[in-house]
Amino acid sequence: MLITSPLLYKEALRRLDELTSDRTSQQGDPDQSIDIQHLTSEIEAYEARLQLLPLPMLPTTLADMIELKRQQLQLKQKELAQLLEVPAGRLSQILSGKRRVTLDLAKKLYERLGISPEFILKTA
Repeated sequence: MLITSPLLYKEALRRLDELTSDRTSQQGDPDQSIDIQHLTSEIEAYEARLQLLPLPMLPTTLADMIELKRQQLQLKQKELAQLLEVPAGRLSQILSGKRRVTLDLAKKLYERLGISPEFILKTA
């Protein structure tokens, strides 16, 4: 299957999804494995021809993640500080890297912004 249009691309993605979700019921089927490999290479080739932009990198620091969440929620820094129940100056210091996150604030970042505890622990 040569993918030459967005319609064929969507169909190929749908077919790949069917094959991979059905894979558990037909473990070890060599024909299905070949189909999956073929579809995958055709999808990758089509995406390469489109020269799709790479997905943006996820934040690697806690300050960058907080800033991303602030932008996603369309909040001003002062409004975010109110949501997190911290003084605006303290939040500013945290975002600039001059102050570390407290355990209480880490809990609020998880509960109110949905930042994973693992990410908080690794980057705090």
